[in-house]
Amino acid sequence: MPPMSTDNISTHVRILLSQDAIERFGEEIEMRLLAQPHELVALESVGSAGEANIDIAFLTKDISGHSTKTVLSEPLAKFFALLRSSNSLKWVHTHSAGADRPIYPELIAKGARVSTSSGLTADTVAQSAVAGLLSLARRFPRLRDAQLRKAWEPLLEERAPRDLKGQVATVVGQGPIGREISRLLSAIGLHVIGVRTSVRPAPHCAETIAFESLPLVLPRTDWLVLACPLTDTTRRMIDATTFALLPAGAHLINVARGEVVVENDLIDALQQRRLAGAFLDVFELEPLSAESPLWTLPDVIITPHTSSHSIGYYTRVGELFLDNLVRWCKGEPLINDATRYQPPRSTT
Repeated sequence: MPPMSTDNISTHVRILLSQDAIERFGEEIEMRLLAQPHELVALESVGSAGEANIDIAFLTKDISGHSTKTVLSEPLAKFFALLRSSNSLKWVHTHSAGADRPIYPELIAKGARVSTSSGLTADTVAQSAVAGLLSLARRFPRLRDAQLRKAWEPLLEERAPRDLKGQVATVVGQGPIGREISRLLSAIGLHVIGVRTSVRPAPHCAETIAFESLPLVLPRTDWLVLACPLTDTTRRMIDATTFALLPAGAHLINVARGEVVVENDLIDALQQRRLAGAFLDVFELEPLSAESPLWTLPDVIITPHTSSHSIGYYTRVGELFLDNLVRWCKGEPLINDATRYQPPRSTT
């Protein structure tokens, strides 16, 4: 996509962000916009959607923090309403790694640019995924259960875990997160198969296959690790057929998107013990219903879509926004510009 023209920059640029973001990054924004007339508009100061016509918007975690895919917090709902009503909106930067919320293709269709923070969570998400894998491999859920019962139950004889070295991990998705997961698992000694859109070799993978070849490697996959974006290809890609192809004792790790997996098929596979266990950070509907069997199934670890969270993430997102702000003012391509494709519309 060609660089943006500086003709897109209005005489007076209005930037929507939270009061907390202004306090954290306001001085740096001022330095980067020194020669550009501008105004920082705090979300909290805007009374209604009709009162603010925004040119740039910076969505930070403090705005969306308590939202889920199906339930928007009041601040996020207000933020989205302002974006939809701002006819001058030219660019939105989001703290999230993906742009698969329905609003983003909607804004792109109206001519706005959308950039993401893809790559900034690679370390933390990969660490969470590998921690989940190691916990299941070393049977920590069973040891935790014994601890709660105050029972001394060593993992001996048939209860002893298998050696991880030499087991096969198929990592679906070879973006920044998938590559880091592959690196860590390879260092532990697993045989890593990378799955991506092409068969071009991926770093730290002993083998690389395309998405359409996934069924061919499932019968020898001990750990099916999902780290892919939600696309037309990956939506509901993991289903009953997938679980039937996996060998006995296989596990699922999902730090991608809940909609990649057909959740009812996952529950059935776990209940029937066709799948030995799972580490799940994402779900079809969030928050996960208290009625879901996943909460109490044995050898299932659940985390509330929190694998990316860390104290330093806010700062890293701010630095990326500031870098992109300079690029935007100069008419240069944005880092992680999602405008070059139309993310699939969520069904929720």
